[in-house]
Amino acid sequence: MKALLALEDGFLLEGESFTGSGECSGEVVFNTGMAGYQEILTDPSYKGQIVTMTYPLIGNYGINEEDMESDRIWLEGFIVGEASGIPSSWRSTSTLEEFIGKHKVLGIEGIDTRALTKHIREAGAMKGVLSAEDLDPASLVAKAKASPGLVGRDLVKEVTSSESRRWSADGRFRVVAMDFGVKHNILRLLASRNIQVTVVPAATKAEEILEMDPDGVFLSNGPGDPAGVPYVVEEVGKLLGRKPVFGICLGQQLIGRALGFETFKLKFGHHGVNHPVRNEATGRIEITSQNHGFCVDIESADAPVEVTHVNLNDRTLEGFRHREMPVFCVQYHPEAAPGPHDSAYLFDEFVASMEAAP
Repeated sequence: MKALLALEDGFLLEGESFTGSGECSGEVVFNTGMAGYQEILTDPSYKGQIVTMTYPLIGNYGINEEDMESDRIWLEGFIVGEASGIPSSWRSTSTLEEFIGKHKVLGIEGIDTRALTKHIREAGAMKGVLSAEDLDPASLVAKAKASPGLVGRDLVKEVTSSESRRWSADGRFRVVAMDFGVKHNILRLLASRNIQVTVVPAATKAEEILEMDPDGVFLSNGPGDPAGVPYVVEEVGKLLGRKPVFGICLGQQLIGRALGFETFKLKFGHHGVNHPVRNEATGRIEITSQNHGFCVDIESADAPVEVTHVNLNDRTLEGFRHREMPVFCVQYHPEAAPGPHDSAYLFDEFVASMEAAP
């Protein structure tokens, strides 16, 4: 079935839908991972985005039950060079086509993903529309321009838990995880470190969290613009200094804004499993998994923090810690789902911060 991709600047590409009819809009981004497409599809941080995979063949090991990072697909649309219909893995329980079709998400193949990626790198990530229904270029460009985009939107409310839940019942430490779109493997790694994890909705008040008497608070990843969730920033600010706090991805941006820093939109974001980050304390280079379109401007305020990690591709901030309070965070994903395991030590540092707390 013929399909079209139209970006808001008029850039057009033709392909074919491998999931049937449909139409979707979102910010079009590219991911450089060669594998990990199931984790990408089920990562709530991709809400509001149409994801392009730069690797030419996607789906060759199928879909399985173990690699889900949530209970559903969150991204708006999926673009690949070629979708493999013949998975070759003993773990596979369905094909990519079956999985995406089941969740009623539009998947497009046959698009020149190299041309699209080069255009986004030069022009920046922008709003777009994928359609296997409306094949009028002018109509699709107009729809792309009219779509909401990511800036200023509260997408957290669309992915967060509706109620509190216990992820792991036993453990030496009690941690409350604020769910802004938390990935399952983050919770698995916390639980594996003898931590009792309770997941709470994003709008939970700081007072409610402190009444649970946790040993630490975790701030999760999530989609969209941190400036779009001021109600969360306010509560995060009330938690800082009260308990050890560890934040990942959106969690870092929320800590930054709570400390008075501004955040800004990156030109085309960081999406992939091969981003080099330098640990400023050790000089060690970590290969990291990343998925974010916004960043903390560490020069925008005078707060007692130190930079702990820097991206070697564009020198943007990848991590910082507070000098006076047990608060630290990183912009990338140390849970390795998908991605390397270079940064798993950060979960141990969180445990150490709780051990050191009075």
